[in-house]
Amino acid sequence: MTQPDKPTGRHQQLTPPAIKTESLAAGIPVFQPEKIGDIAEELAAMQPEVLVVMAYGQILRKNILDLASQAIINLHASLLPRYRGAACIQAAIDAGDSETGITAMHVIRELDAGDMILLKSIPVHGDETGGRLHDRLAELAPSVLAEALEKLEAGTAERIPQNDAESSYVSKLERDDGRLDWSQSAVSVERRIRAYDPWPGTFTLATEEGRVKRLKIFPPTVVVDLPLSVGEVSVLNGQLVVGCGEGSLRLELVQPEGGKKMSIADYLRGHKPTSFALK
Repeated sequence: MTQPDKPTGRHQQLTPPAIKTESLAAGIPVFQPEKIGDIAEELAAMQPEVLVVMAYGQILRKNILDLASQAIINLHASLLPRYRGAACIQAAIDAGDSETGITAMHVIRELDAGDMILLKSIPVHGDETGGRLHDRLAELAPSVLAEALEKLEAGTAERIPQNDAESSYVSKLERDDGRLDWSQSAVSVERRIRAYDPWPGTFTLATEEGRVKRLKIFPPTVVVDLPLSVGEVSVLNGQLVVGCGEGSLRLELVQPEGGKKMSIADYLRGHKPTSFALK
C-alpha cells in the first residue's frame, strides 16, 4: 500500500512512488487508495498477521488497526520518544544531535506514541545533510524490521512504553519553512541549511541595488569569526559572508532567482548583494 501517483516537476508529470515501481518489478501487488480505510474489506480478506508501516502519510483508523492478528508495527526515523511526527530526520540535524536511528514500534491511534519493540542508532555526522541521513536510515531500516519480525514470531518482542514527558513533536515541513533567520547563531543557521537539504531547501531575501530577490542557499557553508551585523553581507576576495546573531557564515553555493545553482564566485560576477533580510 502506498500513496497515489502524484504530479511532479515543472511539467507536473504523473509520477508513481518509488516503492510502487520496485514492488511491481518484484511481482508484488500494489494498492494506492486515496484513503486507506477505503480498502479495509480487501485487507481484511487477506487475513494479515502483521502489517508494517513506514512514512505512509495517512493516519490509520480503528478499522485498519484491528485488522492484523498479531501486530501493526511502524518504523519511525528517530529514537523515540524524541521527534514524533513527520520531519524527524531534519530535526535531528537541526538540533545538532550526535545520533539518531530507527525505532520499531506498535501502532496506536496516537501519533508515534505506541510501545517500542526495539531501537537502533547511528551517528549523525558533522557534515550530514537531510538527504544523506535519510538514505543512511533507509539502509538501516530493513535490519530493524527483520529483527522486529523475528522477535514477534518467536514471542520475544518487548513492549517498551514511551516516556511521554520526554517526547517532542515535529510537524511536516513546507517550502516556506526554509526561509533563514539570520538572527540565529551561525552554528544554528549552518545546521538548518544542511538539515533542509534537499527538502524543503533554504533561502533568503537578498537586497541587490535596491531590489529584493529570493536567493536559495545550499550546503556546505562555513562558520567564521567575522564581526558583522545581523543580515549584513561582506564580499571580499571572492567570498561572501553573512552576519548572524552570533558569529558569521560563509556561503559556497547559491541559486539566484530565475537562475541556476552556482558557486559564490560565479554568483558575485553578476550580483552585488548588500544585505539579507531578517526572518
